[in-house]
Amino acid sequence: MFSSLLLFTALVIRPSELTVTPWADSDKRASEVMFTPYLTENSHEAPSVIVCPGGSYCWLDVKGEGIEVAEWLQKQGINAFLLQYRTAGFGAYFTHYRYVARGNRHPDMLCDLQRAIRLLRENADEYGINPDKLGVMGFSAGGHLVMSSGCYYSMDFTSLPQDSPTVSLRPDFIVSIYPVVTMEKPYVHKRSRRGLLGEWGKNRVKLRRMMSLEDNIPEGCPPVFLVNCKDDPVVDWHNSVLLDSALTAKGIRHRYIQYEKGLHGFGVSEIYGSEESRRWKYAFLDWLAELGIK
Repeated sequence: MFSSLLLFTALVIRPSELTVTPWADSDKRASEVMFTPYLTENSHEAPSVIVCPGGSYCWLDVKGEGIEVAEWLQKQGINAFLLQYRTAGFGAYFTHYRYVARGNRHPDMLCDLQRAIRLLRENADEYGINPDKLGVMGFSAGGHLVMSSGCYYSMDFTSLPQDSPTVSLRPDFIVSIYPVVTMEKPYVHKRSRRGLLGEWGKNRVKLRRMMSLEDNIPEGCPPVFLVNCKDDPVVDWHNSVLLDSALTAKGIRHRYIQYEKGLHGFGVSEIYGSEESRRWKYAFLDWLAELGIK
């Protein structure tokens, strides 16, 4: 499956040539999950980032928070890997059929991200990347997903046999942009909660607490870069405040940037958001350099 990846040397690879379905050889029945590399020149020296678009855990903004982000990272000399993970889907959003059928719900999304981390680390030589410079970046619900990977890296949700040397599921850094964080009132984004937990799960107190990330930051949480805007009309800006406070309380290295204006969903756009919010991506590059990763 990975033999064609050896052709990348000293080239920028066109992503469509290398898109893989990471669950193709498993019983996960998740053929919709896709994983697309955007490799840079000198890819082994560069950091790598798995990109997780947002979409309330109901759908994915593949273009604005996926492809455009991956292409921007690639232009900055950073390997990007766009993950199109499982979501509840439009059918679940409009019909609530998950009252009677399982559908896609937690832990499917985290399982997909862990599979991507494992895939990259186990096949780092074939991809030509450094497995010790692997981070995750997510937007909105995707920001919740990548932060979940930092909270629960010690739990393997993939249920795959360890047929090769065990690799760490802990990302080396986390970039969470205008993220969903809590599953509890008063700041919960209800659509994301239902998309993630399901019609029955959203009412389970234990599950809501487990996925309220502000209450589940581990001592070994990776460094975090966190951004949001106070005028966000979609995800209450207090979500990021809760996460910042939790990271501070645990002594986790992180940078929190709160902008006054910028709304929601601007990704790496030079059009959407505000002049100040569009600066986040350059602050992120500076932060990576401070970590000694770029």
